[in-house]
Amino acid sequence: MDKRIEILAHNLINYSTHLQKNEKILIEITDDGIELGKALLKEVYKAGAIPFLTYKVQQLQRQLLLGAAKEQMKFIAEYESMRMKGMDAYIAIRGSDNVSELGDVPQDKMKLYQMYWMKPVHSDIRVPDTKWCVLRYPNGAMAQLANMSTDKFTDYYFAVCNLDYGKMDKAMTPLKERMEHADEIHIKGPGTDIIFSIKDIPAVKCSGACNIPDGELYTAPVKTSVNGIITYNTPAVYQGVTFENISFTFKDGKIITASANKTEELNKILDTDDGSRYIGEFSFGLNPYITFPMKDTLFDEKISGSIHFTPGCAYDDADNTNRSSVHWDLVLNQTKAYGGGKIYMDDELIREDGLFVTKDLQCLNPENLK
Repeated sequence: MDKRIEILAHNLINYSTHLQKNEKILIEITDDGIELGKALLKEVYKAGAIPFLTYKVQQLQRQLLLGAAKEQMKFIAEYESMRMKGMDAYIAIRGSDNVSELGDVPQDKMKLYQMYWMKPVHSDIRVPDTKWCVLRYPNGAMAQLANMSTDKFTDYYFAVCNLDYGKMDKAMTPLKERMEHADEIHIKGPGTDIIFSIKDIPAVKCSGACNIPDGELYTAPVKTSVNGIITYNTPAVYQGVTFENISFTFKDGKIITASANKTEELNKILDTDDGSRYIGEFSFGLNPYITFPMKDTLFDEKISGSIHFTPGCAYDDADNTNRSSVHWDLVLNQTKAYGGGKIYMDDELIREDGLFVTKDLQCLNPENLK
């Protein structure tokens, strides 16, 4: 076995989920990742904990969803919810063979899946009540997204995933403190001029606990405070469909106009429920090894020098009261190579062209995190 897989498994059990003796953990693998799954099971037993296992195949999931009915989705959620409620921890290895596998599932079926299966099991139980971590696996499909050979992407993957998250956690402290004492955020760049408040909403470090790769610091805007326009410059895959050049115009927190390469499909997602046209998360991307988009949210949202501004549900630990079955992390890369941009916090310039400019925050620039 690749020693880097063993290191990753060790970190996931002992750092990310802090698994303790007799705790129960559900390990869920999709398509690829069996070698990592084996390493995780060994680490779980070393910790004296109790593993449970699910293996899913996206091609079968697609076939299931094509004929899905509401009562069926609710029943699946009932028994999966019962199992999830018994877990102390959860790790998902999502090694999809084809990221577009669900792309031709009708929107009404995906909405049933999102609202009556995913939301009760994952949004309502797993996220608030377990020690959880979600990650990808370095297979050929992932390498293709990154325009790399499989061997080169595997090296990249482990550099990104096995960095020193303890060091990153300490470096995040000054930005966390600034955010928790701030009121107004102003973001400017090509096609973007947006202002909102983050007053009295907590800022949360993501430094290797809930997602691998990790490296973000998030809060949420005051729900009705967002005004202006934002244009995202990284592609985004949602339920198997690739969206590009997404642009939102806000008034008093609500997305009043939305456009993209697939404008009709975009607006259907935003009309999922009452909360899907409001923003549930604002976050800084900070991983020094992630420098380019590859149409995978777990990587793209951590791009050093980026932000993501997320339509849909807020997290409980940075709660602006917005609720939705949607939570869609859309990324704006503000590094110079992608058009640059500026971020002001209470009228003070804190980041320009993806690099922090104030002395207390320069510890978060890539050269200081590697």
